[in-house]
Amino acid sequence: MDTHSETPPPGSGIAHVLLPRLHDLGDGFVVARMLPHAAARTVGPYVFLDQFGPVELPPGKGMDVRPHPHIGLATVTYLYEGEIMHRDSLGSVQRISPGAVNWMTAGRGIVHSERTPDELRATARRMSGLQFWVGLPTASEEMEPEFAHHGADALPVIESPVCVIRLVVGSLMGRRSPVATQSETLLADIALKPGARLTVPAEHRERAIQVTRGNVEIAGARFGTQRLLVLEAGREVTIGAPEFARVVLFGGDPLDGVRHLAWNFVSSSTARLEQAKDDWRNGRFSKVPGETEFIPLPP
Repeated sequence: MDTHSETPPPGSGIAHVLLPRLHDLGDGFVVARMLPHAAARTVGPYVFLDQFGPVELPPGKGMDVRPHPHIGLATVTYLYEGEIMHRDSLGSVQRISPGAVNWMTAGRGIVHSERTPDELRATARRMSGLQFWVGLPTASEEMEPEFAHHGADALPVIESPVCVIRLVVGSLMGRRSPVATQSETLLADIALKPGARLTVPAEHRERAIQVTRGNVEIAGARFGTQRLLVLEAGREVTIGAPEFARVVLFGGDPLDGVRHLAWNFVSSSTARLEQAKDDWRNGRFSKVPGETEFIPLPP
């Protein structure tokens, strides 16, 4: 029996109910890893999802993810609380705040760090949010690396009597985000008002719902925080919210073949993963300007 999944209710339109695996990244910073999962390796082009927080950072403490490399993917950081300073080997220096999006395309290779801004370290603060990895199409795996930032005010907001939807990436309900992607990709932050009922359209080939706050009801079953609901293709699903709840709807077109993951690397070729490991081990990746630390390749 897989203790990290539950049986979806019959006729609900849910293919899988996935539970998290908890990972401590150090200093008590625990993430709930939702993807990849034995029951669903990918959803659309998404190959990885961590939900983190809410975590309380006391005065003097901060998040310090030292420089580390990626290939063959795009990273997406989306915050609910807190702020992160992003620096990368292209020379990008960008603070990300709640509601904004950092979209970093690694392509043939990029290195970045993620840290609490220096001026925020003296005070206590909360952090929570999501990090996704999006696999690139085979033809784009070795593209030149890129970085793009879009502030919260640049992203479409769809308001109705039952919910507020911030369209982070892709298209939904006739609106489209300005974030450029290499394949059809969806990411929407949905705040459901108490008593809401929202029908999720079947306009994308693959979709999943991550419950990030509160509880939602589908087909008479209740699902709480840190449940990933992979939806059946081609079926509308109606979500109910007895009280305020927040979910993320994501997905898109599936990848054009199997993707292999090794540490921070994603590729359609296992040989390319080994090359990336060797390049990092021997210092052949570009450096992040102003950073001297780095995360060593795990044994």
